[in-house]
Amino acid sequence: MWDSQTIMMIVEGTGATLYMTLVSTLIAYLLGLPIGILLVVTAPGGLKPVKALYKVLDVVVNIVRSIPFLILLMLIIPFTRFIVGKSYGATATIVPLAFAAAPFVARLVESSLLEVDHGVIEAAQSMGASLGTIIWKVLLAEARVSLIVGGTIALGTILGYSAMAGVVGGGGLGDIAIRYGYHRWQADIMIVTVVLLVVLVQILQMIGTKLSKKLDRRITG
Repeated sequence: MWDSQTIMMIVEGTGATLYMTLVSTLIAYLLGLPIGILLVVTAPGGLKPVKALYKVLDVVVNIVRSIPFLILLMLIIPFTRFIVGKSYGATATIVPLAFAAAPFVARLVESSLLEVDHGVIEAAQSMGASLGTIIWKVLLAEARVSLIVGGTIALGTILGYSAMAGVVGGGGLGDIAIRYGYHRWQADIMIVTVVLLVVLVQILQMIGTKLSKKLDRRITG
């Protein structure tokens, strides 16, 4: 049963899952990081409060986050087809993955930046630092460890989303688990895909933890 073709399918599925996860996370951060920064800066009591903008961003983020991923995936199929040209496969799955993860990332970023000691921000303001300088050299710099921890959480979440996408032919290990483990009742393939997903999450978590410890001044001195 476990011939070379099956093994190659599992290897390719693992590669497709990593491809979807990493690219989706990158795009989600390109979208979610600015939104998270804006949520902190424009919030009441923020560096530059803009009530209307904050409310709009807050509501949009909450709405998208409240939609279950599988439903969101199907809702934006027309948009996915417009961007990629098709609605199935690993590359097409990146679109809904990034779309679903961006507001989640925005909240992670917002939470990380809100942890920064307000005294440090006030010190920078008293020295005449500009808004851009405070964001880049104070907020993001001071929150870098928390941001990396959040990034690790995002990777694990998006990896789980990518497996769910297998229900609609999203590619990767989730697709293999559905097609062979569920529809064809091949329990061994189902078990292997689950184990591989767990291993991938553990590896990503380990890398994120080591990187955050390396950058943490309290640990590295």
